[in-house]
Amino acid sequence: MSTTTPAPQGTGGAEAPAVRSRAAIDWHRVGLGVAAPLLAIVAALAITSLIFLTTGDNPFRAFSIMVEYGSKSDSQIVIVNKAIPYFLSALAVAIGFRMNLFNIGVDGQYRIAAFFAAVVGGALALPGIVQIPVIMIVAMMVGALWSGIAGLLKTTRGVSEVISTIMLNAIAGAIIGYFLQDGRLAVRDGNIIHTEPIPESAHFFEIPTGQAPVNGFIVVAVIVGVLYWFLLNRTRFGFDLRTVGRSESAAQAGGVSVGRMVVTSMLLSGLVAGLVGMPTLLGESYNFGTDFPNGIGFTGIAIALLGRNHPVGIALGALLWGFLERTGGRLEFEGYAQEIVGVMQGVIVLCVVIAYEVVRRYGLRTQQRKVGERLAAEARDNGKSEKAEVSA
Repeated sequence: MSTTTPAPQGTGGAEAPAVRSRAAIDWHRVGLGVAAPLLAIVAALAITSLIFLTTGDNPFRAFSIMVEYGSKSDSQIVIVNKAIPYFLSALAVAIGFRMNLFNIGVDGQYRIAAFFAAVVGGALALPGIVQIPVIMIVAMMVGALWSGIAGLLKTTRGVSEVISTIMLNAIAGAIIGYFLQDGRLAVRDGNIIHTEPIPESAHFFEIPTGQAPVNGFIVVAVIVGVLYWFLLNRTRFGFDLRTVGRSESAAQAGGVSVGRMVVTSMLLSGLVAGLVGMPTLLGESYNFGTDFPNGIGFTGIAIALLGRNHPVGIALGALLWGFLERTGGRLEFEGYAQEIVGVMQGVIVLCVVIAYEVVRRYGLRTQQRKVGERLAAEARDNGKSEKAEVSA
């Protein structure tokens, strides 16, 4: 008669297959994570090539021009500087996305925040070490206040944040237009009307390179990205936020105040949105004028989708956006259509969204099939054991 020695608990034996199974699932997830962006890139390149061919252009020549021009050192600096506000804008949008909120008002939030921060900065004459934080705090507070209005409307009156933030964008533009006039909170400089210039002592630092300098606000962007990751993934607040985003009823059953989380997440989103205009205000223009950049908030929506709300993915998406904008000018100089870059950006976002959804569904079906096979195998083993006991 043969005897078997049971394996000790916690080592080897029955637990080894479970460990191997967990390792296999992890590798499977890694494979799915890599497959999604690869599929999106291949699909985007294929569709963009077809668009080039339909217009009678050579796609391979266009791609080679973009790679060659974008890889130059001066272009790389421009791309990084362009990516900084895009990254911050996408983070502001992503905070809402993680809670299933669509903060479409980042554009209005960062513009009204930059405007009042510029007014305060132009009116003060403090040491730079004091004035720069004051300007940034004013911008963050104004951005949080403006987005908090949408959060309060949603929790107290049930107004969709999509509708309220769109309306707040228009109101922000009207307020800026009213005060940005000569004799009110602005001065005229030729054809440009802008706020009082911020003193040179309050200009943000730059990182020198062999070519043009890199905007020092990249340090702030990295810090904000790390704080975003830590808050959402390593704190109770982040867990509650993600729980509300997945199921409000489950969050309420767990004792989470959904209304408070909605308002708090909108405030945080606006807080980050207030920083979007700071790289330009403190590092380039030093005032808020009629030529202050707009539309960054809407670009942030696309980049947040592109980066799947993860700070690393968002950073890569922001760099890709900066690369396309930088090289798009070169393509136009080479005779390609001016609108081709916008088409490429739209195709890339669309392909990423579709690719991730396709891979997600494939992974879900694979997991369901594995669970079904495992349950079937366990049922067969149990059936054999019962037959053996009956025979004995």
